[in-house]
Amino acid sequence: MAKVWILWLLVIVGVVGIATTEAARKAPWRIHTLFSVECQNYFDWQTVGLMNSYRKAKQPGPITRLLSCTDEEKKNYKGMHLAPTFEVPSMSKHPRTGDWYPAINKPAGVVHWLKHSKDAKNVDWVVILDADMIIRGPILPWELGAEKGRPVAAYYGYLIGCDNILAQLHTKHPELCDKVGGLLAFHIDDLRAFAPLWLSKTEEVREDRAHWATNITGDIYGKGWISEMYGYSFGAAEIGLRHKINDNLMIYPGYIPREGIEPILLHYGLPFSVGNWSFNKLAHHDDGIVYECGQLFPEPPYPKEVRQMELDPNRRRGLFISIECINIINEGLLLQHAANGCPKPVWSKYLSFLKSKAFVELTKPKYVTPATLQMMEDKHTEEEHVDHDAGKPYPKIHTVFSTECTTYFDWQTVGLMHSFRMSGQPGNITRLLSCSDEDLRQYKGHDLAPTHYVPSMSRHPLTGDWYPAINKPAAVLHWLNHVNIDAEFIVILDADMILRGPITPWEFKAARGHPVSTPYDYLIGCDNELAKLHTSHPEACDKVGGVIIMHIDDLRKFALLWLHKTEEVRADRAHYAKNITGDIYESGWISEMYGYSFGAAELKLRHTINNEILIYPGYYPVPGVKYRVFHYGLRFSVGNWSFDKADWREVDMVNRCWAKFPDPPDPSTLDQDNEPNLQRDLLSIECAKTMNEALNLHHKRRCLSTDSSLTSKGEEKTEESGMSRELGNVDASIDSTSNHMSTNHTEELVASVKKDEMPSSFRFWMIFLWAFSGVGFLVVIFVVYSGHKRRGTRAKHHRRRRSLHPGYMEMNGRDRHSRGVDVPL
Repeated sequence: MAKVWILWLLVIVGVVGIATTEAARKAPWRIHTLFSVECQNYFDWQTVGLMNSYRKAKQPGPITRLLSCTDEEKKNYKGMHLAPTFEVPSMSKHPRTGDWYPAINKPAGVVHWLKHSKDAKNVDWVVILDADMIIRGPILPWELGAEKGRPVAAYYGYLIGCDNILAQLHTKHPELCDKVGGLLAFHIDDLRAFAPLWLSKTEEVREDRAHWATNITGDIYGKGWISEMYGYSFGAAEIGLRHKINDNLMIYPGYIPREGIEPILLHYGLPFSVGNWSFNKLAHHDDGIVYECGQLFPEPPYPKEVRQMELDPNRRRGLFISIECINIINEGLLLQHAANGCPKPVWSKYLSFLKSKAFVELTKPKYVTPATLQMMEDKHTEEEHVDHDAGKPYPKIHTVFSTECTTYFDWQTVGLMHSFRMSGQPGNITRLLSCSDEDLRQYKGHDLAPTHYVPSMSRHPLTGDWYPAINKPAAVLHWLNHVNIDAEFIVILDADMILRGPITPWEFKAARGHPVSTPYDYLIGCDNELAKLHTSHPEACDKVGGVIIMHIDDLRKFALLWLHKTEEVRADRAHYAKNITGDIYESGWISEMYGYSFGAAELKLRHTINNEILIYPGYYPVPGVKYRVFHYGLRFSVGNWSFDKADWREVDMVNRCWAKFPDPPDPSTLDQDNEPNLQRDLLSIECAKTMNEALNLHHKRRCLSTDSSLTSKGEEKTEESGMSRELGNVDASIDSTSNHMSTNHTEELVASVKKDEMPSSFRFWMIFLWAFSGVGFLVVIFVVYSGHKRRGTRAKHHRRRRSLHPGYMEMNGRDRHSRGVDVPL
């Protein structure tokens, strides 16, 4: 028996040792996470998603929702149980000015929490997030590099007001203004000193209506909506609080993560899509989905489908991040419905997936890599010492083109994307898709190209002018300010183009300070009073457009001027005349083209003009020139056949299966004796055939996949029934959650999550195995010891019985042991 107790003691020491190690790994400082919301359904479903991710990511320390509500809103509010909550008086309608600006509740809520919450007196570090975020892994300020006096934040490059008159007006130290936001990791002492200034500077910028313009704030709506962000940056600059800026920690779903980078925070503030599926948070502004039993957001594609969509591993990783985001929100809704007392949801393949081991594996906590922790200033320092040409023959290229949410642009997109894949054009391509919220809700073409979504400026937010062409410079500016771009040169195309071959800066001699473009000779305004009115350097005005190859540094300096000059020329109605602009319609429609030329002239950015890159179908080609781009902006014909893109403005060529344009004539029917006409017509036929080939491949992919999905439903049902059997115990756990409601819904939800959660961490398993091994060993020792004792005391009475049943004792011991194992599992 003494040996048994010694073994038992060793087991206890082992378990305690591991528990001590576990405790030692816990956060060495006190940490608290905050996020700000209002009393609305819109924020409630975001809260459910964030809270679910907080638990799954194992974020240390407590989390508090700063809830800003009016007394009237609070009377009807149903979501007090959704998260640990600290109530804050609403400042949506400013008590002094009467201005309606709900975003001010964020700094106001933090100030109120610091002043009135007991938690604020017992914390070392504070992490501040937005409600529309998903945590993927622990956010530990000290691990991210934060120090007292040096908070860590994510990069918000579009805050251009840090570099202009806005900063000079609103802070004494404009040179200290950091373009940051999103993820904020503060030492509590810094936050106490800074928070009141965050609030006061937000009020100050919000009241400065004279400087709300897009060219000053970067806010494409010009409505002062991002005043709170500037209030943050200017308040920090005012007290000399410089940030460590990290552009790797946070990513927008829909964006492609950098290679080797593991983001630990998702910010779904912009629309994103995976194949035909898409999600836009604004489409669910009034959605009471938290309180509607069984209601989830539309299910995204499954991982197996995503793997088939994209071969490039980094792009595929971006798609997985997108589905991870919405799946975690839906999982949170499912658990919240159970906590609300909803009945068990009807079985479906998607619900089974959300409870599967595969989903647990996909959404297990992510941890930062050394590359993720690299700060922007560290990266720039390294780049100063790197020879970019070593072992790298050509610079990276990225191609972009601008479209809108219409079927007219969709068929153009299909044609351009097909030609891009066939042309051998290096690098990636991105469609800049400008849509209103209403258009985006109805839009079906999310899967047509890699897409960056841009708020539409077709109707100008300040003037009300209807001018969709302005979306091109506005979209390029938005893309530059919201995307991590690792390319050195950007190629800008129009949607109504077909690529015939690669367009590279090294072949066409583009360089920093010397972009390349194609001639637009009809821009006669470069030679007359129009240029003198709209640029300080009319002599530097180049008549160019169509295809643009520009160094990224030049584009960053130029893009805002492109937009600003477009607005300027568009507003100059006194100079719309044909003899001034060359516009035969005299409607100011080519204002964007002049905006480009005048903006470039303002920076004295002179172009290399190349007339061998682009040709219009129907034009006579120069013999021997291998044109790289068809620009089918004008009507062209071959014999009695003709094509004009304007004729197809209202025709849905993409969503109607097998739709195509009229076939052009067969080349064999052409007049072979007239060489110039023959070459012209062959190019026209090539352009038309390429568009029809693109549509045919598109329909094969979309229409045939729809047919095959209908025939495979029976197979899916077989697979689903197998999955349901495997996951029955998870369904049972949700049943038990819904049948055991308590008054404290938040605590109950946490408990149900813990009960449903698979014990996947290594540390938990180590403790479990030690304890299990110890108990199992003791049971065996006890059985053997008891058997030995009974054999000694009862040998005379049961010798014959034991000889008849030699396996009885051993079998009985094994049976008890096996039942002991079965019960807890």
